[in-house]
Amino acid sequence: MEAVSWWVRGFLGKYPEIMVSFACFLFLLFFRYRRRDGLPTNWPVVGSVPALTVNAGRVHEWLTEFLSVAPGMSHVARGPWGSPVDILLTANPADVAHVFTTNFGNYPKGEEFAALFDVLGNGIFNADGDSWAFQRRKAHALLSDARFRAAVAASTARKLDEGLVPLLDGVAAGGAVVDLQDVFMRLTFDLTAMFIFGTDPGCLAADFPVVPFAAAMDEAEAVLFYRHVTPIAWLRLQTYLNIGHHKKMTKAQQVLDASIAEFVSLRRERAASSADSNADGADAAEADLLTLYMACQDEVGKDGDEFDRFLRDTTLNLMIAGRDTTSSALTWFFWLLTNHPDVEAKILTELRETLPSCGGHPSAADLKRLVYLHAALSESLRLYPPVPFEHKAGARADTLPSGPAVRPSRRVIVSFYSMGRMESVWGEDCLEFRPERWLTAAGRLRHEPSYKFVAFNVGPRTCLGKDLAFTQMKAVVAAVLPRFRVEVAPGAVVKPKLSIILHMKDGLKVRVYKRQDGDAR
Repeated sequence: MEAVSWWVRGFLGKYPEIMVSFACFLFLLFFRYRRRDGLPTNWPVVGSVPALTVNAGRVHEWLTEFLSVAPGMSHVARGPWGSPVDILLTANPADVAHVFTTNFGNYPKGEEFAALFDVLGNGIFNADGDSWAFQRRKAHALLSDARFRAAVAASTARKLDEGLVPLLDGVAAGGAVVDLQDVFMRLTFDLTAMFIFGTDPGCLAADFPVVPFAAAMDEAEAVLFYRHVTPIAWLRLQTYLNIGHHKKMTKAQQVLDASIAEFVSLRRERAASSADSNADGADAAEADLLTLYMACQDEVGKDGDEFDRFLRDTTLNLMIAGRDTTSSALTWFFWLLTNHPDVEAKILTELRETLPSCGGHPSAADLKRLVYLHAALSESLRLYPPVPFEHKAGARADTLPSGPAVRPSRRVIVSFYSMGRMESVWGEDCLEFRPERWLTAAGRLRHEPSYKFVAFNVGPRTCLGKDLAFTQMKAVVAAVLPRFRVEVAPGAVVKPKLSIILHMKDGLKVRVYKRQDGDAR
């Protein structure tokens, strides 16, 4: 190594004009390709990798900055030499309407998406065609059943009374700093597991138990994000050598598979010993989504390991949809309230004037009357959508309304996070947290089209659990806000985590205080 260093120094000392020429070449190359319009440069050979590397720790903010000045709110980022794809980035509602609705058939999930999200298997997020339609139809049937919804409401109320409120009481009494994001993730993990598997894992306990299943979900989601921003050649090398993100994903997947296999085994034992089971598996008031799918084996047309794989893929997808999106939404919402005491005071007033004062649980009808709370939750979801981006690939050549062409070698990434911050979409106050934008002059909720308000996806893949999610979030706010006041701990840093779900990177560290009667906030 020293010999090489000696030779380089000697060569450059003898021929300094070569070093000067090379420096001049780099200088001219920089000014030739450096953009002055705020958009990332597509350099020769390396494409947009330098810009991505510099902004790797703030991807969402970076996308928002340059898409806000990009023509049509869209931009093509070139891949490095040897990469099979370029990335078309957009935050244009017209592009969203085109890709997700008007030309939906041209943008299936496809093999490339399935490879990126292989941990999800053939669940509803990855599935296309008949498999997707079947899973969606079955989930919709149960979510629409009044008895099932009543059972969900009852179990949610019980979990709030017996889990969340006592936990926060203890935190407030002890005066300790707590990670509110972790609390909400534990709450929604328990609730979602109850709805899907019919089992309460007991994550929301005072000793904050470690739950391998939940930790593996977090690890897998982080890896899925990095797959979107890591050069394909490096991903292939990691897979070949079983290192880095590939190794992390392998370990996480093993935990997920084992955990779900245990849930399925327990559910089968319960079903076999239940004297109340009927031909459909269970009464809708007591059933869960796993039971529903287990009762449809003939319709699924799979046996043995194939059917177990179907159950694993389906339930894992629903766990991610139920746990992560709701916990993310609640975390950002409570953080926004700590910075906007005027909004918190209005919500408290609405809760006190609308909900029963006898100490009973609010009904679905009671929660529906919380119009200002609904507006505030919508405003939080606009600024901090739980799923910050969506990945699409065109089966055939296409042209987006904003102008760029779509082809097999070009993938589309829609930044939902950036869309909520576009002045041309939401107005000059787009960066402000202002629930009033969701209310009409008469005080009613203002409807915004889904291709503009994308928190629950768009078109045929719109979230089936939207209404249930709003009801659940309102129930949590109604249980927490009148009882407790939350303050962000001094020195706590709040910024998005780089993941497919918009969690906070270091959690939300807060102190919780018991609210006194009559407190305005």
